Amino acid sequence: MGKQGKEKNTKNKAKHTKLMNRKINKIRKDKDVTKNKLKYLLKKHQEVNLDEENQTTEN
Repeated sequence: MGKQGKEKNTKNKAKHTKLMNRKINKIRKDKDVTKNKLKYLLKKHQEVNLDEENQTTEN
């Protein structure tokens, strides 16, 4: 048998879940942005190294 009357504490639980999801999504997004920045920097660095190697072999 279910409880009679008003449900207990459902509004606060919903707010808490919403805030926690927001926090988790923000952390996830920040990690993704950082990962993409690192990928870009590594790719750029590798391109520069290849260009330098090509120039030294040509000379």
